[in-house]
Amino acid sequence: MEGMDHTKMDMSSGHDMSMMDHMDHEKAMTDPSMAAFMERDMRNRFFWSLLFSIPIFLYSPVFTDFLKITLPTPIPANWLLFILTTPVVFKFVSIFPTGAIQALRSKTLNMMVLIATGVFAAYFFSVLITLFIGGETFFEAAALLVTFVLFGHWMEMKSRRGTSEALRALFDLVPPKARVFRDGKELLVATSEVVIGDIIILKPGDKVPVDGEVTEGETSIDESLVTGESIPVSKIKGDLVIGGSINQSGSVMFRATKVGSDTALAQIVKLVETAQNSKAPGQRIADRAAQYLVIFAVGAGIITFVVWYFFSGVGLIMALTFAVSAVVIACPDALGLATPTAVAVGTGLGAKHNILIKDATTLEKTSKIDAIVLDKTGTLTEGKPKITDIASVEGFTENDILTFQAGAEAKSNHPLSQAILNEMTKRKLSVPTEVSKFVSISGHGVEATVNGKRVLVGTLKLMKDRNVDISLLQNDIDKLLGEGKTLMILAVNDKIAGVTAAADPVKDTAEPAITRMKKLGIVVAMITGDNKMTAEAIGKKLGIDRIFAEVLPEDKAKYVKKLQEEGKFVAMVGDGVNDAPALAQADIGIAIGAGTDVAIETANIVLMKSDPMDVLRAIRLSKATVRKMKENLVWASVYNVLAVPVAAGLLYTKFGITLRPEVSALLMSASSIIVAVNAVLLKRAEKDLLSI
Repeated sequence: MEGMDHTKMDMSSGHDMSMMDHMDHEKAMTDPSMAAFMERDMRNRFFWSLLFSIPIFLYSPVFTDFLKITLPTPIPANWLLFILTTPVVFKFVSIFPTGAIQALRSKTLNMMVLIATGVFAAYFFSVLITLFIGGETFFEAAALLVTFVLFGHWMEMKSRRGTSEALRALFDLVPPKARVFRDGKELLVATSEVVIGDIIILKPGDKVPVDGEVTEGETSIDESLVTGESIPVSKIKGDLVIGGSINQSGSVMFRATKVGSDTALAQIVKLVETAQNSKAPGQRIADRAAQYLVIFAVGAGIITFVVWYFFSGVGLIMALTFAVSAVVIACPDALGLATPTAVAVGTGLGAKHNILIKDATTLEKTSKIDAIVLDKTGTLTEGKPKITDIASVEGFTENDILTFQAGAEAKSNHPLSQAILNEMTKRKLSVPTEVSKFVSISGHGVEATVNGKRVLVGTLKLMKDRNVDISLLQNDIDKLLGEGKTLMILAVNDKIAGVTAAADPVKDTAEPAITRMKKLGIVVAMITGDNKMTAEAIGKKLGIDRIFAEVLPEDKAKYVKKLQEEGKFVAMVGDGVNDAPALAQADIGIAIGAGTDVAIETANIVLMKSDPMDVLRAIRLSKATVRKMKENLVWASVYNVLAVPVAAGLLYTKFGITLRPEVSALLMSASSIIVAVNAVLLKRAEKDLLSI
């Protein structure tokens, strides 16, 4: 009832319908913000067209001749059909001639041109017969063509709209109101009015309205709906919160750092929208093919008419019937939908499972990956190393070693530095304040003056480069390296003082993910700044054959390029700023988990969860989507090639088989529906695809 009321408003005022006529219809179909309105509008057009088409068909020669009856009519049948068909052609299907005019103005040919050609050919020839010639018309062909095409597009919109459920769910995560602390008062304001720098109050059960940094309090926040991580994350002062997540236990205050379209949630939505509106390389080929098919269809219609009317001796009506049928059935509607529907479903499924694919090209090319380079820290491991062993030379205690290292590392943001500081806190030790001349040595360690002494903390290579003798701790170093641990060697005044070992736990899903990648025939490599012994120990544990160890951040891209030079189609998986050049160099860059903004910006795919198994899920999703694309393209192409000769009357002379235009319209629409349904079948495979 609601839909019919909406259409009545359109019929009476004409405002909304005319507005729709001037929209880029195809683009609007894939815009999630317009999807519901467009689907409702197309549904209403279909039902109104169907309502008029029923009496048109009942009074048409097709129906009356078949039953050999004559229905009573107050005016001549052709005139009644003319009156009923005119609003169908000029009102309900107005989006197609409007689209055809726009296409012709831009010197392109698309399915809008072909539909408009078919409808108007059937309509105006029938008008010509009614006014001047007399005899059998096919107004019903024009009306039913409109009805079937509208039904096909309604079904296609319905399937596409279904793929945007994940986006709508994300929109719903943002609360409409936020508690803001302004001028010493707690105010409830619209989330859209929150500005950067506002202090926001979160109470237990509140949804986080925008991105920000905790300034006061302690709590745990459920970020599963945004990041996919099922375990609530503890938050203290200085930690970041994500808009759309849910505060659970405590009350905190945080400062807004990103609002509106800059929030992580808004960026996710924008990313998926962009992907669903983008074109895959296969679709560009299909678009070009569709343009030639339009020329072929119109040409087939003209040739069909000429051959039948001038050379075969059939009547004008029969020749027109064959010609219009050929034009209608050749409409490349299905070809135009072949890949966009699969892309929409594929990217929608990915978003639902926290796999954000930036564009259709990436979705298609991911299926070609045959080599993957995995950054160790934060990708294969938790990225949160813990101190496991401390060894020292005579004259230094374990606490002395930690204190010197903490002083030198205090200004570094490296995960190993944080591990040292965490161990200091655990032991209730104070970080030295007399620290000067701090220098970060990229990929090797740090140098500083701590409590008046020259301190060097870093790798074996750094000690070798600085001519530090490590023989006093050689046995300890060899033992710890053999266990696959990461070492931080301490030299004080150019002499070895101690070594601290840290272990970064390997993620539970890393080994099974790598095993399955190798079963797909993918070459798996690990890249790390760790020394060779440590890297090989971890690589052996995970079953990785190719290890790139002791790699400086700026050199990671070189190793990706090395694999590419071997003829591999390479994906790089990383999460840090130092991974950005390698992500950009790779054929497919994949940012994993809570990666940095730089990594996410550079990557083609963003995996919101820190789960290596999602790399495998992205590949399987790509392969399944590409398979659907190919199935759809083959079906649409073969269907058109085989159907046109039949519609043109190839089987008429020998078998007496004809396809009237309305039947051709039904078959053309059926082809489009089959393509859309085949793409939606990806959803049925969701469990097998992504629930690994």
